[in-house]
Amino acid sequence: MKNVLLAAAIATLFNSQAAQAQDTAPTAKPEHEVSFNAALASDYRYRGISQTRLKPALQGGADYVNNPSGFYAGAWASTIKWTKDAGGGGSVEVDLYAGKRGALTSEISYDVGVLTYVYPSNGLAVSANTTEIYGQLSYGPAYMKYSHSTTNLFGFANSKNSGYLDIGANIEIDSGLILNLHAGHQSVKNNNSYAYTDWKVGVTKDFGILSASLAVIGTNAGEAAYASPANGKFLGKTSVVAMLSKTF
Repeated sequence: MKNVLLAAAIATLFNSQAAQAQDTAPTAKPEHEVSFNAALASDYRYRGISQTRLKPALQGGADYVNNPSGFYAGAWASTIKWTKDAGGGGSVEVDLYAGKRGALTSEISYDVGVLTYVYPSNGLAVSANTTEIYGQLSYGPAYMKYSHSTTNLFGFANSKNSGYLDIGANIEIDSGLILNLHAGHQSVKNNNSYAYTDWKVGVTKDFGILSASLAVIGTNAGEAAYASPANGKFLGKTSVVAMLSKTF
């Protein structure tokens, strides 16, 4: 009788553990996945330089991923001020991108693709519209990315083949709390006075309903080179930038 009871207890425990394992097993991602995002930022900083004359920005986008292959494509937009301040027109930036992510080894992943920045009705003498190809390697939370322009870069004349090197890490320091570290260097072909280095130290917290981020961002860009034509303020100054965002 004791042996029967023991066998029954073991069987019950085994079945319970198997059921629990099934309940906690990660859900397989769908073949096709679409997501949307929206954000409000206190300043739109791109590569350390304000795109909104140090003012707030509204942002949002959509992403598609084919999970089995790692191919993805998306679009993202933000309000801006710099094209109009530079003597052109337009108040929106639209980014269109596509690429592929995957793993080289169990520890190293890659991301390669193409990104086009579109500035509708920018009307600048040298169009602000820019296309870059990029490649990224990641190891754990750390990454290194290089972007190379195949057109003139953001309205700089004769600046094709400019490059941007981005090194950073996004380290989880607590549940839902990420430490964001970044350093980058922008080279501008045939426009050396506009080359600079930028950096960021910040944190991102996922609250479930919303995510919030706070970062100190700065550059060593030339103040005259990156002064706003509208009011003379230095667009690469060191400052704190806050953001609220939602992905759904």
